[in-house]
Amino acid sequence: MSRSTSDVQAFAARATDAELDDLRARLAAARLPEAETVPRAASGRRRWEQGVPLADLVDVVAYWRTGYDWRAFETRLHRIGQFRTTVDDLGIHFLHRRSTRADATPLLLTHGWPGSVAEFTHVLDELAEPDSADAPAFHVVAPSLPGFGYSDKPATTGWGTEKIAAAWVQLMERLGYSRFLAHGGDWGGVITTILGGRFPHHVLGIHTTLAQAPPGLPTDRLTAAERRWTEETHDFWHHREAYAKQQATRPQTIGYALVDSPVGLLAWILDKFAEWSDTEGSPFETMSMDRILDDVTLYWLTRTGASAARIYYESHNSLDPELRVDVPSAISVYPRDIEKCPRPWAQERYRQIVRWRTPETGGHFPSLEVPEYFVKDLQEGLAAVLAAHR
Repeated sequence: MSRSTSDVQAFAARATDAELDDLRARLAAARLPEAETVPRAASGRRRWEQGVPLADLVDVVAYWRTGYDWRAFETRLHRIGQFRTTVDDLGIHFLHRRSTRADATPLLLTHGWPGSVAEFTHVLDELAEPDSADAPAFHVVAPSLPGFGYSDKPATTGWGTEKIAAAWVQLMERLGYSRFLAHGGDWGGVITTILGGRFPHHVLGIHTTLAQAPPGLPTDRLTAAERRWTEETHDFWHHREAYAKQQATRPQTIGYALVDSPVGLLAWILDKFAEWSDTEGSPFETMSMDRILDDVTLYWLTRTGASAARIYYESHNSLDPELRVDVPSAISVYPRDIEKCPRPWAQERYRQIVRWRTPETGGHFPSLEVPEYFVKDLQEGLAAVLAAHR
């Protein structure tokens, strides 16, 4: 359903009962492999060393089939406010939560993979209408990346992070926001960096959980803790990036499984929620099963397993090494994130870091793992960015 309002159309997402019945039928008929061959006494992260443990997956599948309520998530999206518009011939879906505060500043939130706008739905109210009058308020815009969620799937190549950043500027201008703040992590962090570097006349400043240094920087002036960060990041990209290589080189091949099998899609995504979060034995130690299933079900119902994977084909390792960000930047590095950039390295790209934080807990999905801290950190970081303009 849509209602035209100039170039922006109000949008309401609603799956058919037949689509939800089909999902439950596929879950009931799933063929599962035998259990992983890790030692029976293995605990914590060791249980996941071959991937999602069978017993864990069986529990999630059972809840997805019999207990999970997709309609509740649809209602939440509708209450926030959903819209679509067309940029460069591609339909873009976005959430738009306006604040009632006269001093509110436009804020663009960009998700990554295997995330979606589902990462932000439960924090938008506090960002728009903070409990404290001293906290900054925002008119929040959270678009779905091309090929994700209710955005269109690109039919040709070219929709990489540079083009997406340019499209986001057009989107914000269309909403009347010629100057705005930007936040992102994962691919959203890359896009946020590009926004700050390429569009300083539009972007007031940025907040990111994914600082990316230029390549080839030395380690000799880093502290021991900072060198450990670089070693952990190096280990991740050399030993645990098979998913990224697969999606960067053969997104169509893995896409058949992700679009055809809900259990395959669930396992592919759940593996990352487990490995990349600040947890030991299960991602559900910090994130609710419902929140993760909101995300997975959105991928399933929109059939975007293949199209979302293509952002790796378009953009993997493509960030311009010469790009510099001169707008005020706030950076937070969570302890269990998969890439942790030392501040001396970050300063080589982000030339005006106005706030730097290393939280005590949290991983790659802070809005889901530590939502209260995430909101406070975002508010304080963006307040520092705005203060830099005074």
